[in-house]
Amino acid sequence: MSRHVQVTFDAHDPRALSSFWRDVLGYVHPGPPGVELPEGADPLAAWDDFLEGMGVPQEQRNSRSAIEDPDGPGPRLFFQQVPEDKAGKNRVHLDVRAAPGLRGEERMAALEAECARLVALGATRVRREEPAPPMSAGHIVLTDPEGNEFCLD
Repeated sequence: MSRHVQVTFDAHDPRALSSFWRDVLGYVHPGPPGVELPEGADPLAAWDDFLEGMGVPQEQRNSRSAIEDPDGPGPRLFFQQVPEDKAGKNRVHLDVRAAPGLRGEERMAALEAECARLVALGATRVRREEPAPPMSAGHIVLTDPEGNEFCLD
């Protein structure tokens, strides 16, 4: 039997980091449990109301956040607040598949366009790896706003 995967990020600001990744991936913030959100409602505002109603102190309301693939097949991403800073290179990272099936200059142009969009969202560009057939089609390395490395592939 297969298992579902959730990828967890340690973060200083779970809400901001989850919002960044939501916009990168086209994911959504789920609403609070048992709360039916009307069409177009802001799930983060619903969480604020839910947590206030549950008596959660203001300083604890940004201790976690999550985003989900609205189409269902992608993994859920969970963000938990931690006090410490990121200390080194990630041992696991996400590859954002921005140019599947493309090769050569067409692929790299698509990756550059997506890189520009992600930098505008708050990512930092680290480096571009040129295609090196047959082993590499080329990719771009970035970091999210909290310094976690990821690749545009």
